[in-house]
Amino acid sequence: MVLPRCNSEAISLHSAEISRSVAPHAHAVLMTGSAGWRSPHNVIEPDNITLLTLPPCAPERHPVENVWQFMRDNWLDD
Repeated sequence: MVLPRCNSEAISLHSAEISRSVAPHAHAVLMTGSAGWRSPHNVIEPDNITLLTLPPCAPERHPVENVWQFMRDNWLDD
């Protein structure tokens, strides 16, 4: 899925797409970061998915943070 923006509408569409892949009578948990636009009151959550928002200050629970740190250390200018 390619969308022009990251916002609550985009995560709602993404959740709906994932929802279609969940087996009948199953329930999925989608772990997300804690960006403001992903807050639960802004996102339409399908009945068969629960959004689990990770705490904002827990980089060890956000594996992609290791990638961003590597990029900052090696390629990105400050």
